[in-house]
Amino acid sequence: MRNNLIISVSVAALLWFVMFNPWMGLASHFWLIMAISSAILITLAFLWGEIKLRFNIQQIALGILIAAVLWGIFWTGDKLSSLMFNFSRPQVDSIYAMGEGAKKWLVAMQLIALTGPAEEIFWRGFIQQRLTKTKGPFAAMLITLVIYSLIHIWSFNFMLIMAAMVAGAVWGFLYYIKPNWLPALVISHAIWDAAVFVVFPI
Repeated sequence: MRNNLIISVSVAALLWFVMFNPWMGLASHFWLIMAISSAILITLAFLWGEIKLRFNIQQIALGILIAAVLWGIFWTGDKLSSLMFNFSRPQVDSIYAMGEGAKKWLVAMQLIALTGPAEEIFWRGFIQQRLTKTKGPFAAMLITLVIYSLIHIWSFNFMLIMAAMVAGAVWGFLYYIKPNWLPALVISHAIWDAAVFVVFPI
């Protein structure tokens, strides 16, 4: 059980290294690598985790609400960070430049149908849930957040790392207080991804 957890986190770290590290020179293939990485993570989660997803109207509505609030947090954070750091906007723009040229509707579909759900199912539904059994709910939330934030360090982009930390803290805390909200978190991650990257970019 512990080995499965270590292997899963190691695989995620390796995938994020390949995806985000500028030394790899794979920026033009970003969304393809993201799709492959997402498929691997969700496979590991269902193979080794105990994923229970029951979607209903309440979960869907809650997921939409969480995504909207999170987008508002990021919009506000973008304005504040632009006032505080002169490198803020260039780093944010560089995030949007990743995988430039891909068809927006295809990217949006990938984020909604695969990437958003896969990340949430893997990080909260599998990693945080598994750590809760051995470390307790609060420690599991913190450990998952630290790992989720640190694997983005390969981008060498402070704003991306902070974005992962903020979003991971919101989803992690909500899972901490309401584990049965996992379906809503899956929906919120999918909608937020599509909104922030394609529909309503910040």
